[in-house]
This record gives sequence, structure tokens and C-alpha cells, in this order.
Amino acid sequence: MSAEKTRVAVVTGASRGIGRATATALAARGDAVVIGYANDTAEADAAVTEITGGGGRAIAVQADVADEHAVAGLFDEAERAFGGVDAVVHAAARMRLSTIVDLDLAELDELHRTNIRGTFVINQQAARRVRSGGAIVNFSTSVVGLQFPTYGAYAASKGAVEALTLILARELRGRDVTVNSVAPGPTATALFLDGKDEATIERLANQSPMERLGDPQDIANVVAFLTGPEGRWVNGQNVRTNGGVV
Repeated sequence: MSAEKTRVAVVTGASRGIGRATATALAARGDAVVIGYANDTAEADAAVTEITGGGGRAIAVQADVADEHAVAGLFDEAERAFGGVDAVVHAAARMRLSTIVDLDLAELDELHRTNIRGTFVINQQAARRVRSGGAIVNFSTSVVGLQFPTYGAYAASKGAVEALTLILARELRGRDVTVNSVAPGPTATALFLDGKDEATIERLANQSPMERLGDPQDIANVVAFLTGPEGRWVNGQNVRTNGGVV
């Protein structure tokens, strides 16, 4: 693929989990990928090595998604390295499980800083930078609809993500840029598995008619569709990607 035709994707939260699977999937189809990450430099570098070792193009850039200056720098690096930005996939997130009555409000503030402010900041830069024909994909959660106990703060933050996504899709009228969100169900990532015992994991896996947890690749495949040419007519939608959990 010639350099001028290479699509460029910025993926946040890309050092592990769904973000990493997405970055790898986009690189495999020929996108140049910017691995956005918060703290884990070793994992981010490993993701770059995995992609470049397979013949792809990737760089890693550290940025706090809630810091507007750091995020502007992330996009600057993408443009400097690859010439522009065509897709933004915002997978970075924080989760804290607790009943509403017991949640420490300091933890609520930290969760919302990443999940709400972070999404707003990333989307603000994406709206300014993504080229015509591009795509923005945010991450919600199926728990917004499933309403599991102890997910109150997390689901509330992701409900805000859904609202932001649908409004931005309409605000970008005339730009030929799609904006969608993906709402995974129970998926076998470190973020999901942390703190859960085997019985809980098995119970959540069996809620799907597929009788398993999602795999990060399952989610990455949907993101690849939404950011690729086949997904151009999907816009302003929240896609519940959960194997049929209701």
C-alpha cells in the first residue's frame, strides 16, 4: 500500500485488552497505528513490536486521555509520524465496582475523569483532526442496558459516552466522518476479570446464548468494520457487541 493511501488510526488504551486487539487488527489490514497508552510503557512497546514484526507500521505515544494538552500532543505525534488521522478508537477506560451506597466519591471522581472527561477530550481532538472519510469509535458497555448491581458508577459514565457519541455524529454533519460507540458485554480482559472469582466469571459467561465470555478479538472485529469502508453507512449508533446477553 502506498504511503499516501495508508489510513492512520489512533487507538487509546492500546497497550492491552480490547484496545491492543483493535490496534493489531487495524494494523493487519494496513492501517498505520498510534498506540496510545497511560502508564505501561513495556506493554505499549510490546504492542508496537508485535505490529512492526508482522510488517505493519506503529508507534507508541504516552498520554493521559483526560489531559487536553497531552491529547493534543498525541494527535500531533500521529500527524508528524504518518501525515494525518483517519480513525480514532477510544478504548481507554477505568472501572470500579461498588454499590452506590458504598462507593468512595474520590473513586467516582477518578472514574469519571477518565471515562467522561477523557472521552470528551479525545473526541474534541478527533473532531478537529480526523480527515474526510474517517471514523470515530468510542466504547460504552452493555451494562448500561443490563443494569447489573455494583456497576452504577461505571455504567453512568458509559451512559454519558453514548450520549456524547450520538451528539457528535450529528455535529459532524457534512464532514463525511462517522461516529459510533461499541458496547461490549462480559469480555475476557484484565479490566473485566480483575477481582472476580471463578463462579462469578462462569455465571457471567453463561448469560450469553453463546455460553462464553467475549474475546477481545470479537470486539476488535466490530471496530474494524466500523472504521473500514464496509461500515461507512453506520453512523450515530451504539452497537451492543455482547453475544446476545439481554
